[in-house]
Amino acid sequence: MSLPNTLETAQPALQALTDKAQITAADVAALRAALAERPLTRADACALFAIEAGAETPAEWTPFFVSALTDLVVWNARPTGVIEPAEADWLMAQADRARTLNCFALLVNVLAEAHRIPAWLPAAVRARAAQWPCVKEALRSHMAQAA
Repeated sequence: MSLPNTLETAQPALQALTDKAQITAADVAALRAALAERPLTRADACALFAIEAGAETPAEWTPFFVSALTDLVVWNARPTGVIEPAEADWLMAQADRARTLNCFALLVNVLAEAHRIPAWLPAAVRARAAQWPCVKEALRSHMAQAA
């Protein structure tokens, strides 16, 4: 998968995974360890979204992806717990490019953890639930299992 030049500053451990078609549990563990050494950057986040959009990932990926990006957007920005409109715009644009269930989980988690968000953000996330086929399918599947 080709990545924009802005990813040149992403950590080497992360860059090494951006061209893989399949990410393993060991890859996720290595990434988790590498990213524990310093806060996630915007370049790192773009690489994570690119991996999400283009690679097959193991079950371990989802909690890692959601947690790492929630930390970046909600807790590593100042003031903590506050999502500024520009950050929300960036997050929605990244999620809209990938349009995956993990991206939707990230958006919902950000809404749950942030103390203050732009007024338009909850409606924008709800709209993705209605628009993204993966979310509609997951909801249908969940409802069928519950019945």
